[in-house]
Amino acid sequence: MDTTLESSAAVLDTPKDADGSCPTDKKITVVFVLGGPGSGKGTQCANIVEHFGFTHLSTGDLLRAESKSGSPNGIMIRDMMNEGKIVPSEVTIKLLRKAMLESGNDKFLIDGFPRNEENRAAFENIMKIEPEFVLYFDCPVEELERRLLNRNQGRDDDNIGTIQKRFKVFIESTLPILEYYNSKGKLRKIDAGKPVDEVFEDVKAVLSPFAVEANTCRKSNVSMVLGLEY
Repeated sequence: MDTTLESSAAVLDTPKDADGSCPTDKKITVVFVLGGPGSGKGTQCANIVEHFGFTHLSTGDLLRAESKSGSPNGIMIRDMMNEGKIVPSEVTIKLLRKAMLESGNDKFLIDGFPRNEENRAAFENIMKIEPEFVLYFDCPVEELERRLLNRNQGRDDDNIGTIQKRFKVFIESTLPILEYYNSKGKLRKIDAGKPVDEVFEDVKAVLSPFAVEANTCRKSNVSMVLGLEY
């Protein structure tokens, strides 16, 4: 077991006892969120967090933060991202699992993952969790490019060359994932070309089964469920 993950698990609350006890069979809900760069999925994830109580984990944000750490792992991630390449699954899953343990929640939006079939298989094999469904923000490539070039977030990967590489990687690697989950009845497609408020109305219709619930035992439960897989 990785020592960083071990430390993360160790600080989580232990299960409460019977009479304030926490159920150990509480299901961890994972929703994969996919869409081309600039599709607005980050904005919609923020709305979902507010209205439905999910924790939003952006693999892009996790990887960018690690890439700035100065560690050998971070430098490798930075170089691969600058080249528009996909970071190895084990690296991304390690960052995701650590963030899930630290969150204390049991409902997660995993944004920008899986990016290819190897990502998908590795996540399910390592985490022993399958997504409830995949939320896909569908938007024409021309609109995605316009949005990325117009926004100003100070990101190193928002230049025309890298944008084009990201589009190419997305189309070649992610669309087969969408087809896979569609074949399993787990694809929920959202028209992301519409105004933000209209997009969220469509999102709410998909997420309506998930209500915000007070759960003081979430932290213990996530630790137990994820901890079993180390």
